[in-house]
Amino acid sequence: MNRFPHIDRRELLRAGAAFAGWCALPAGALASPILGDDRHSLLILQLEGGNDGLDTVIPYGDDAYHAARPTLARAREDVLALDDYRGLHPELTRLRDEYEAGRLAIVEGVGYPDPIRSHFRSMDVWHAADRRGRQLPEGWVGRLCAARFADRTDPELVVHVGNEVPYSLHSATHPPTSFVRSRSYRWAGDSREVRAYEEAAPAPQAERSTEAAGDGTDPLDLVRRALADGQASSDAIRRATAAYETPVAYPAGPFGEALREVAGIANGDVGSRIFSVTLSGFDTHTDEDQRRRSLLRVLDEGLGAFLEDQRRTAVGRELVVMAFSEFGRRLVENGARGTDHGTAAPMLVAGAAVQGGLYGEHPSLTELEDQELRFTVDFRSVYATLVADWFGADAKRVLGAEYPRLPLV
Repeated sequence: MNRFPHIDRRELLRAGAAFAGWCALPAGALASPILGDDRHSLLILQLEGGNDGLDTVIPYGDDAYHAARPTLARAREDVLALDDYRGLHPELTRLRDEYEAGRLAIVEGVGYPDPIRSHFRSMDVWHAADRRGRQLPEGWVGRLCAARFADRTDPELVVHVGNEVPYSLHSATHPPTSFVRSRSYRWAGDSREVRAYEEAAPAPQAERSTEAAGDGTDPLDLVRRALADGQASSDAIRRATAAYETPVAYPAGPFGEALREVAGIANGDVGSRIFSVTLSGFDTHTDEDQRRRSLLRVLDEGLGAFLEDQRRTAVGRELVVMAFSEFGRRLVENGARGTDHGTAAPMLVAGAAVQGGLYGEHPSLTELEDQELRFTVDFRSVYATLVADWFGADAKRVLGAEYPRLPLV
């Protein structure tokens, strides 16, 4: 059935004016995807649900940890020790190897002032890099793109592999490309819709002056360009992922498949510089031990394979992974052998270009604030480091304030 039985020029013009505001792209934008020799790129890995930082980087040497978690605390022999105080979760074997090789940075005690323990509101703070969250018109990645990639208009610059696009990627000038599987990523218009765009006659000058987008640009032309670029974008990404070959075995399942998609695009010379992937399931109010063992095995196998794969190529060695969650969990376990929403937790930064090691300060388990862990590093310090030291952009312009930077890259 035709979904648009009454298309006419005037409706197309009105739709084009709205459409142009966020996805209008100059003709030929796909011709030069890479600017110079700078190939630094970033994969943002969102651990959705509130990752338990005390069961990721485990303070096994702290008596307060064992007292607060009588059923969930892990003994020394059950952790991958990093030193005499802390160790990684036993399922994070590949990430421990990355740490020992100096390619994994663990930033401890990350959070922000007056923390929010609502999933959605706290995630909005992280996505906007601002407590106002979605009151800001763009996410922090959108502002980074405006500051660093002002001349880039190709739609593959920012790519999210997954269902819901994070607000961090929202941008007025650099909207992200998003799909679940690249093989199904394509412009979905039918032949009648294509003909409607192609056959629409140029508007008379008088009508153009009133119907156009206000800057002298014909919205219908912008719609045509967006259509062409959308088709070219989906073709380029499908070709890159289909052609990608690697000896590294990625684990089966949505997370491993998403990371392999990112690897194919990153190494496919289509110009993508910022990637986004989400791993869900971290809201462990009940039966935390078994749920996290399974979940962190998925994380470790998938991310471990991705990092191994990226070390093989020049492009991959210029890619950094940043993993975060909207908050940690409470110090004290609940009555259902789980943990409730908390505050500070570690962030992970990994890749061949990363200066691995421990950064920040592990939050005190005895000097609490409202029975919660006090954060020791503002998450925007990690953002500022990547914005300024990795992408060479003005961190204050992107984040709205100055934040101490860390020697991560």
